[in-house]
Amino acid sequence: MQVSLTIIKYPTRFVPIAFFAMVIHRFFLWRNKSIHFYKLMGTGKNGTFDKQPDWHQWGILAAHQTNTTLDYTATLQQLYGTFIATWLQKCNCTTITYILQPIEGHGTWDGKKPFGNLQPKSDYEGTIAVLTRATIRLNKLKYFWQHVAPIAAKMNTAPGFIKSYGVGELPWIKQATFSMWQSKAAMKDFAYGMKEHAEVIKKTRQQKWYSEDMFVRFKVQNIIDRTL
Repeated sequence: MQVSLTIIKYPTRFVPIAFFAMVIHRFFLWRNKSIHFYKLMGTGKNGTFDKQPDWHQWGILAAHQTNTTLDYTATLQQLYGTFIATWLQKCNCTTITYILQPIEGHGTWDGKKPFGNLQPKSDYEGTIAVLTRATIRLNKLKYFWQHVAPIAAKMNTAPGFIKSYGVGELPWIKQATFSMWQSKAAMKDFAYGMKEHAEVIKKTRQQKWYSEDMFVRFKVQNIIDRTL
């Protein structure tokens, strides 16, 4: 299995068109036989959990049935089909695509395990990407944003941190963070070494902030950064 995450940046004049894409592109992803799971998402402005959306920036996450050799010659047409690739080209979008292999994780997304039955741990120690997502209970929204957002904002200063995006299907409620790290050890130092972060993780479980959550780590196979 192969997973792709494409971050799309629309020019200002095409921002209204981006909202239509969230509706129209679903049909073309749904009928794509090589994709068995997909999500169209908005993004936050600060690269992590964020109340303030970035109306210029959007994302497509897809799990593909088979592994394909995707290198710098790979195109959005190969990943998502002709219609979506042409749409983004006509809108003068810039894109960056992460080609990923899921290696470990737990949890569900809409009641599914979209990346297969993953082992909880592996011996991989190289550059790693992490997807953390959750559906926040309505009566826990206040506690989530009070505790999680300030800690997540410290991530970009953590040793070994490379890049992150805050993504989500539904603002404030269905939230996710995709982050890249130089090593698994660096990621763990941030996730579990920071006392405040460890305490918040404990609270999320004890107080049941989430109705559903998922945590997956990926090996980064390639990054395709291009202007269409």
